[in-house]
Amino acid sequence: MTTMRSSFHTIMDAAEALIQEKGCRQTTLQDIIQHTGMSKGAIYHYVSSKDELFGLVLKSRVEQINARFSEIVTNPNMSGLGNPLQLIAEGMVRSTSHQDVTNKIFIYLLSQMDNAKVEALVKEIYRYTLEICTNWIEVGKMYKVIPAEADGSKIAEMLVMFMYGLRVQNTILQEQSRMTVQDLISFMTKALS
Repeated sequence: MTTMRSSFHTIMDAAEALIQEKGCRQTTLQDIIQHTGMSKGAIYHYVSSKDELFGLVLKSRVEQINARFSEIVTNPNMSGLGNPLQLIAEGMVRSTSHQDVTNKIFIYLLSQMDNAKVEALVKEIYRYTLEICTNWIEVGKMYKVIPAEADGSKIAEMLVMFMYGLRVQNTILQEQSRMTVQDLISFMTKALS
């Protein structure tokens, strides 16, 4: 099991490195095979296409932030909304940068939405991200740092829309967002109250 997990992480790490170096369009599964030294069969054991692999990289980043969020909110030494919002805001600033691998993947996959498989993949990633955001809000309500009457699904939809909008804006402008971590924390605090 460890070897399978390690192989998959090797593939994902190779995809990220190659995307950073060559971009999404120019990165191929053959490049990943060469970069990892793994066989074609080994790669296809995990994914059926580079688009699927790119989608899994996006999903993995959401999972990493979610795991860190869970660590923070379940830590008995932490209280209040500040630390979880700080983590989320830092993740948003990082992932919406036009140079971030996940943003490059996001924009690339959007450009491939005329492919039915990619369309389904993007929609699945959107639903997954929305679900995670909604869960974060529900956890905040459970810990009484977000008002119980807050509509978690509507707020989550707004936050995801805002994050996706930042991704597109930063890609168009080809610069780092003018939104700072503090700006995002302030925005989210207002949205959650």
